Amino acid sequence: MKLKHKVLVYNFLAFALLFIVFRVVLHMTLTISSIYLSVIAAISASFLAPKFTVVKIEAVKKIVMKWIFIKGFKIL
Repeated sequence: MKLKHKVLVYNFLAFALLFIVFRVVLHMTLTISSIYLSVIAAISASFLAPKFTVVKIEAVKKIVMKWIFIKGFKIL
């Protein structure tokens, strides 16, 4: 599997996991329409999910993660 495909899967899994968690927690705590719950969960998940990308470092492609809770980048 190419690195760019792995990055795409990692980005999707990180977003989907956070979206489902936020959606369930918001559904249990708030009593508003489900479309608003989904929108709030999607915005929160897209903001808090880690971002993965492929970077060429010293002629070698590597996967790098950026997250708001980590200072700088983390090479995977």
